[in-house]
Amino acid sequence: MTLRPTRRRRLLKAAALGASLGAALVAAPAIAQTAAPAETEASPYPRKATGVGAVIGGYAESRWAENWSALRDPAERDDWIDDLKYIPVTGDGEVWLSLSGEMRARTAWFSSPGLRDAPDQRLDTLRLVGGADLRIGDHLRFYGELTHAGAGGDNIGNPVGAIRNDLVATQAFVDVNGEVGGYEVGARHGRQFFTDGSPYLVSTRNGATVLLPLQGTRAWVRGSHWRADIFDFETVSFGTGGLDDDRADDAERFSGVTASVAVPKDWFGGSELFFDPFVWRYESDARRWGANTASEDRDYHGARLWGQAAGLTIDWAVARQTGRYGSRDIDAWHVFTQQSLAVGEGQSAPRVGLRFDYGSGGGAYDDGPMKNAVTPQGVPIFYSYQNVFNPVNMIALAPSVSVRRGKTTYTAEVQGTWRASRRDAVYRATDLPYAGTQNGDGRRVGEVYKLQIAHTLSPRTSLLARYEHMAAGPALTDAGYDSADYLTAWLNFRF
Repeated sequence: MTLRPTRRRRLLKAAALGASLGAALVAAPAIAQTAAPAETEASPYPRKATGVGAVIGGYAESRWAENWSALRDPAERDDWIDDLKYIPVTGDGEVWLSLSGEMRARTAWFSSPGLRDAPDQRLDTLRLVGGADLRIGDHLRFYGELTHAGAGGDNIGNPVGAIRNDLVATQAFVDVNGEVGGYEVGARHGRQFFTDGSPYLVSTRNGATVLLPLQGTRAWVRGSHWRADIFDFETVSFGTGGLDDDRADDAERFSGVTASVAVPKDWFGGSELFFDPFVWRYESDARRWGANTASEDRDYHGARLWGQAAGLTIDWAVARQTGRYGSRDIDAWHVFTQQSLAVGEGQSAPRVGLRFDYGSGGGAYDDGPMKNAVTPQGVPIFYSYQNVFNPVNMIALAPSVSVRRGKTTYTAEVQGTWRASRRDAVYRATDLPYAGTQNGDGRRVGEVYKLQIAHTLSPRTSLLARYEHMAAGPALTDAGYDSADYLTAWLNFRF
């Protein structure tokens, strides 16, 4: 196969990124450990820090991150559903199949959709997912997943493919792994979910009905105290019909390297922290800023520090963004900090939190450097389930409190939001501006008041209800935008 020149350049860039970060990792074990005996077998990095996303009670957002091999022993199974999680294909059990599924029924009501004086909107969605994970020995696997997204309601217009989709292959890949010199090495190729990094920067965007995959290759090396992943992906464009209208789109590419180092546990009076430097590149053939559309090559250099230390749970990330937008330089920053602390002892102790986020702004409506920060694939529902904001030209400060009583968790948060630059607009979850907001002088965008109740019916089934009030500030009201209310509830079942 002959690679196109642009493809060769991209792969060379990815390899160069890997080499530069790999050089830094050579010294990482000296930081992360004291003198330790040489290991003759692979000593895996903590699974939670390998970029697979959260795994709670055995279940993960990326279902391929689950491992049900313990159910090979029938004594470990509790019911007939557990029989679906480990199905031997060969008599010795070395080839086995694990089936997974999800059903999420959700209804959401919006007032002032789009923050305009418009009829109320009700959106009812149904997510149905079926997955199959075929393991051939310890080193080879094939994974596939199909999703149906149903949508209905009042005044919903024509939902996009991430909201309503007859059938889409959300994941379809093969991966191989093994041990080399005491390190775990592997590669995965195909359509897959990618969650390696701060969820404020990279996610599957679980607020939509169809989770967002990427298509390409990811490879990794993992030791006991550090790991590194290199990846090269195209985005996936959704249609709304069957399997033939959801395609990889080489007009947008996401590639780079993410590493992780385990911070020594005796630091900070006892901790479980991970330091994750990253070097990424996002290429778009047609990025729109203001009234202009041009190609954009955006480089991300940054790091994430997350985990627990001195009683605090933290997730901090910084991303410096450079590159070119058309003929202009990019000069942007993202800062995300989230921290929480339990007040008291035990699981029922209230937990207080504080989140501070910053996304630089400016440049969309003038000829200077492009200072608007943008995430590769972040989660806009952090700022509002109404999908009214993204961290572009934004400052957000949000104190919160969460209380757990038995199987129910109650959470309240108030988020204050401001423009980082008065010379730029307020931006929607789609990174498009609220028209006219770039002309106002007000810095305060508004406040979002949030109340949420989450109840666990069983290990596989949960209920969630959430209310939000978005109180629009001068940056929006001066341009004719309104406050809005939002109410949602959903039932989720997975196996």
